[in-house]
Amino acid sequence: MRIRNICCIGAGYVGGPTMAVIAQKCPEIDVTVVDINEKRIAAWNDKNVENIPIYEPGLPEVVQEARGRNLFFSTDVDAAIDKADMIFISVNTPTKTYGIGKGMAADLKYIELCARQIARVSKTDKIVVEKSTLPVRTAEALKNILDNTGNGVNFQILSNPEFLAEGTAVDDLMDPDRVLIGGDIDSAKGKEAVDALVNVYAHWVPKSKILTTNVWSSELSKLTANAFLAQRVSSINAMSELCEKTGADVTEVAKAVGMDSRIGSKFLKSSVGFGGSCFQKDILNLVYIAKSFGLHEVADYWEQVIIMNDHQKRRFASNIVSSLFNTVSGKKIALLGWAFKKDTNDTRESAAIYVADYLLNEQAEIVVYDPKVKEEQIFADLDNLNSRSEEENRKRVTVLNDPYEVCRDAHAIAVLTEWDEFKEMDWGKIYKDMLKPAFLFDGRRLLERKTKEEIGFEFYAIGS
Repeated sequence: MRIRNICCIGAGYVGGPTMAVIAQKCPEIDVTVVDINEKRIAAWNDKNVENIPIYEPGLPEVVQEARGRNLFFSTDVDAAIDKADMIFISVNTPTKTYGIGKGMAADLKYIELCARQIARVSKTDKIVVEKSTLPVRTAEALKNILDNTGNGVNFQILSNPEFLAEGTAVDDLMDPDRVLIGGDIDSAKGKEAVDALVNVYAHWVPKSKILTTNVWSSELSKLTANAFLAQRVSSINAMSELCEKTGADVTEVAKAVGMDSRIGSKFLKSSVGFGGSCFQKDILNLVYIAKSFGLHEVADYWEQVIIMNDHQKRRFASNIVSSLFNTVSGKKIALLGWAFKKDTNDTRESAAIYVADYLLNEQAEIVVYDPKVKEEQIFADLDNLNSRSEEENRKRVTVLNDPYEVCRDAHAIAVLTEWDEFKEMDWGKIYKDMLKPAFLFDGRRLLERKTKEEIGFEFYAIGS
């Protein structure tokens, strides 16, 4: 089966970049990305590709090449579904905030709405691809909805989880460690659907890197991969606190441990805590699944990864308060960075949100600079916590576009995102313009202690 038309429902951090690269690499396939968010689609269609809604290095160039040729962005969801041979579902699957599984289970209402829309519109056979991160056996629910439409349309459900790291998503798509495709590999039609998706990726990915499994293994592999990565971050962060008490340096410990070929060096960088859309959500989902099967020891094991991550954010903020003579009330605290990591404008579960919230609860005055995150996003993140009124957030938090102005007259600076530009700033000038003693808290181990202490800073870095 040859794929001529692809539709992707969801123009976010996964759907947008993934479809742009597929379109670039497969010029004979028309790729249409649809979303009901008109503002987002308008941004994807902006004549200036630098204004696309997602900041990702290398993405504007890919979009520029393919857009208008065989890459299209539209709000006409029904038309794109009707035309497509293959439909990717790439919508949000947030953690439930209500009902059974609140705070842990994935909320699948958007996935179900997509399935019902696909079932309603489709007049020809379709391959439906789960791109969103989903609980095990979601494909079964999707197939149940799609197969009971009464339209006589045959649907094949595939799982094709993404393994992208924000900030390097384009590189990850161009040269992936692996592409995982799960399907009904024991039936002829299921194998045909799997092969159709394999052939799309085979335009640029060696077939040796394309793994095919049953659907359930594919769905669980995504959750497992993120859980293992997050576990490594929480493990090194747990050791960072011990390092601070014993005089060890967590960077030296991580280097020594990482040189063991059985362990490796990746994801052993201590920080104020992991963020992003996937790690916390996927682990909580894993915890909920384990509990639903009565596997309480398994659930407790993975839940500890989240507990450690939350602790790391709290103790970083608490250390700021205790260092500033046990009060930050009325004191100006400058936050450098709001995105959850460098080279992205994604703020989901960013440590900066929770550090700011803790300091605001202690009556601090917060001033923020991030090179890629807009003011309205910062306030939206704080408002979503419901810790205080929207009016109070706007009264107590200021967002500026100049990092030097953010730091002027500050009692303390906290580096919360590892943007490269923070290393190159004139720290002598910053020190001169701060209140003394001038405190500098490095939550990303980005800055060199020796040079900052020579300038005069009271310097604190996690894990040393």
